[in-house]
Amino acid sequence: MEKRMLRWCFENGLRLYFILRIICSSCCLLCFVKAQSRIPTETVQLWASEFGGELNSIVTKYSGSLLLQKKYKDVEPFIRIEEVDGVELVMQFGEKMKEMLGRKVEAVKRLVDAAEEADLYHKYDMNFEFDYYNSVLINERDENGNYVELGNEFILEVNEHFNNLPVNTSLSNIQVPTNVYNKDPDILNGAYWSEALNAVFSENFMKDPTLTWQYFGSSTGFFRLYPGIKWMPDGNGVISFDCRNRGWYIQAATSPKDIIILFDISGSMKGLRMTIAKHTINTILDTLGENDFVNIIAYSDYIHYVEPCFEGTLVQADRDNREHFKLLVDKLNAKGTGVVTKALIEAFRVLNKFNETGQGSLCNQAIMLITDGAVEDYESVFEQYNWPDCKVRVFTYLIGREVTFAEYVKWIACNNKGYYTHISTLADVQENVMEYLHVLSRPMVISHDHDIIWTEAYMDNASNELFQSAAHSLLLMTTVAMPVFSRKNETRAHGILLGVVGTDVPLKELLKLAPRYKLGVHGYAFLNTNNGYILAHPDLRPLYKDGKKIKPKPNYNSVDISEVEWEDTDEVLRTAMVNGETGSFAMNVKVPVDDGKRVLFLTNDYFYTHIDDTPFSLCIVLTRGHGESLFIGNISVEEGLHDIDQPDLTLANEWIYCVTDIDPDHRKLSQKEAVIRYLTGQEPDLECDEELLQEVLFDAVVTAPIEAYWTAIAMNISENNEDGIEMAFLGTRAGLMRSYPFIGKEKSSNKKFFTTQDKHSIFTMDHFPLWYRRAAEHPPGHFVYSIAFEEDMGKKNRSKMITASTAVSVTVSKRMAIAAAVGVQINLSLMRQKFWMATQQSNDTDCSNIEGTCPISCDDDALNCFLIDNNGFILISKKEEETGKFLGEVDGSVMTQLLNMGLFTEVKLYDYQAMCKGATNHHSGSQPMLSPFHTILAALKWFLSNLFIFFVEFNFCGLWNGESLVNAKTVFHFGHKHRKVEAFQPCNTEYPAFVYDHTIKEANGFIECGDCQKIFVVQNIENSNLLLLATEAYCDCSIFPSVTLEPNEVKYNASVKCERMRTQKLRRRPNACYAFHPEENAEECGGASGISLAGMLLLLNVGVAVAVAVAVLQ
Repeated sequence: MEKRMLRWCFENGLRLYFILRIICSSCCLLCFVKAQSRIPTETVQLWASEFGGELNSIVTKYSGSLLLQKKYKDVEPFIRIEEVDGVELVMQFGEKMKEMLGRKVEAVKRLVDAAEEADLYHKYDMNFEFDYYNSVLINERDENGNYVELGNEFILEVNEHFNNLPVNTSLSNIQVPTNVYNKDPDILNGAYWSEALNAVFSENFMKDPTLTWQYFGSSTGFFRLYPGIKWMPDGNGVISFDCRNRGWYIQAATSPKDIIILFDISGSMKGLRMTIAKHTINTILDTLGENDFVNIIAYSDYIHYVEPCFEGTLVQADRDNREHFKLLVDKLNAKGTGVVTKALIEAFRVLNKFNETGQGSLCNQAIMLITDGAVEDYESVFEQYNWPDCKVRVFTYLIGREVTFAEYVKWIACNNKGYYTHISTLADVQENVMEYLHVLSRPMVISHDHDIIWTEAYMDNASNELFQSAAHSLLLMTTVAMPVFSRKNETRAHGILLGVVGTDVPLKELLKLAPRYKLGVHGYAFLNTNNGYILAHPDLRPLYKDGKKIKPKPNYNSVDISEVEWEDTDEVLRTAMVNGETGSFAMNVKVPVDDGKRVLFLTNDYFYTHIDDTPFSLCIVLTRGHGESLFIGNISVEEGLHDIDQPDLTLANEWIYCVTDIDPDHRKLSQKEAVIRYLTGQEPDLECDEELLQEVLFDAVVTAPIEAYWTAIAMNISENNEDGIEMAFLGTRAGLMRSYPFIGKEKSSNKKFFTTQDKHSIFTMDHFPLWYRRAAEHPPGHFVYSIAFEEDMGKKNRSKMITASTAVSVTVSKRMAIAAAVGVQINLSLMRQKFWMATQQSNDTDCSNIEGTCPISCDDDALNCFLIDNNGFILISKKEEETGKFLGEVDGSVMTQLLNMGLFTEVKLYDYQAMCKGATNHHSGSQPMLSPFHTILAALKWFLSNLFIFFVEFNFCGLWNGESLVNAKTVFHFGHKHRKVEAFQPCNTEYPAFVYDHTIKEANGFIECGDCQKIFVVQNIENSNLLLLATEAYCDCSIFPSVTLEPNEVKYNASVKCERMRTQKLRRRPNACYAFHPEENAEECGGASGISLAGMLLLLNVGVAVAVAVAVLQ
């Protein structure tokens, strides 16, 4: 027994021994493997030093940065550096803008005088005949080759000043909307007397050649435009443009107003009546602007606000709110019994409260009642809330063909200084809605006060048609307009508005008066309106991309200052500018660049002032430090002229060195050509900026030696160009650019660089080149590297080119200014070769003093090496498809650890002009699909309703008039097109950018990834913004999520969203208000409009519809 026990102990002890030995051996092996797999920091440091040194040597050599820095150093004794006085500068710019805008106002005043004078001596004739130039019909011929009626020969010539459109600068012509008969007596009489404007149009253009389009919009619907053009209908042959719907017309014709729309949604409003009523509301909303306030109350058995959030208040009628109301109205359904008394009381209560508390427009107030009938006794309501002063006008719109309640509805309007209209078809809506504007314009017309109005920034629908070949970003404009009144004594009490005259002012012309070169590397100028909306700003993005289409954003002209200068959280800057103050304000800002992928940290000084006689304020922004210092160097014209007239030198063509867009002979000149012709005396009449010319001449002389330097280097480059440099370039603070290609253009990897096709790489009106701006934030000699993206056929292709640039500075009396930036473009494939060669160890490497794997190379399978920039973007990786990607998207584990260690910092940025994919609301169709009968019934109902609407709207009386056929077609087409829900809707987004802490030169660590540890080493590359990152390749860390740059929509809960929508931001009201006039003839309050179909014809149409229905059912 003992032997057996001893044997058992011996065998098990031996087994235990071997197990422990295996375990120990495994542990030792694991420790050995870990020790051997550690990435030596000394090796990575050596790689970074070797690659960085070679790279810096190459870019320094080919760029000529040391030579350029020396040349500017040599001229420092001849330079003086001045500190910019921001307040003085902004007031200087503001005065120039006031003078420029004042010239536009004078031109408009001359047109007003001429128009009123011409009307005064014209006697209206119902049978008047006059052949005017119809802008649609001009130069059109019939089948016999003869000019069609109203379409005589009209000479057109392409004119660069008018967006390269064919125009006639001697004459204007007339556009008439399709729904207006172009030979109506009102049109013919107005067209005749307004011919007097032709001479004034031409005279204005001669006096001020910077004028663009001048026009007269008639209250009868025609639009006289100078210079005359050929107006093209849309694809349906329709001219939808109606000048009376334009913001400039409505603002000039009326004073600001508070409007409450009362919408009858009782059961009797079903079908066509509901369709007409909704179209009426939308048309009323389209007549409102940012100086107006509005709300909509629907009523049946009870009242409810269409937007519950707006209960008991009025909201500004900006584009966002108007479109929001339209969507809500479109969802309303008819039901119940219409009781309007409560709705009237609620409307009066809200309007009175707003007036008493100093909110809203503090001018006109009106109620718009939209109903198909009213039989209640309203006298007590009006006695309590509105009589005897009738401070709130009431306009009534009787919807449908039923006229039983016409007298009741008319009584409401006539006893409250309003106007009554009867709308029986969709064709009636436009003209009848316009009547309320004529009523509101009466007090102003009787007073004969011609107030000047300026609109918000806009891209007009007509402009979109006319200027489709021009750059969209340059289409933003403002309009100055004035009303035109009848001076005839016999019509004085009627307050007849003849129309509105105006002229467009492209906003780029205003910004030209704040020269870019005076604002420094990061500086800019912007303008805002009295309502706090942006008029012009380099960061205003009015367009967005929807697939392959470029579209204007729905809210592009109601972007608030606080949504662009979003770090002004206390709205100090906004408040001062809206109040029209002059002063300054400082703010630390995070400036997104390179389409939001990178960020600059700046301290900006804001200097602002009000532009007198306008609702606008101007602000210039200067960056502290080098941004507020300008240096001036003197040079003779003779010295500079030789060096500026060189083929490698170009000037910023969007800057104004010399004015070339006035004289037709100068328009084809580039800025460089204009400068040379002016300096050589060939064009002494050119108007040039002497200060800017002096700067550019000085820079031409200082930078001239670099051309010979680049040429010498090019002569010594081997055919293979082993260093991979394709181009050297430089730019100076005066917008001067030089470039030198080291390879043929056909071999260039980036042909767009340094051309207008790549706006980020050149000087524009809005900004300095991106490579210049980024270099300016690093010390001279420190090169900033970046890789760009290119879009081709909707796919992102990684660029084959890396751009490197560095700043060149001057220092005088301890003051520093940025004089220039210089750089090169490096072929990526050759740079990759140098990187992989520098990051390897040969087999005979002495590894005795190296702790970790040795020899080791970046091209080993066990190692992943990346060259990344200071924003985390990959320039070089083993996988070429990762080039240009963000590191966090490729390896989330390493990026997360770098953030945790503080090597990188996440910066939160906000975009308040974003467009997000909007959810489309669909009504459930599941229930009807349960039965085929429901499907057939629904289809039949759709067919019959649309057929009936067509018969009701089609005016058979017009069969005797060909024009009416067009009108009927147009009405049907426009009245029944469905509201298109855009795929993208305005939204707010939050998105990240990542920045490396340049004070950390090196770091290493490991990441616990479950069964393994991923070791990594990061090493800064001297004199650059680059980092070398080496990580283990075999450890799977996919448990870590990616770190992405994707923006996230900022969602607001219901209460916060409501509060944001209700909040009334500070605004400055227009100075003038014309609500009432004692001489006003309020007895003219409308009447039953002519019904377009006689009773017999109506019965005939209904009979046809019924017959068709019976046939279908059979």
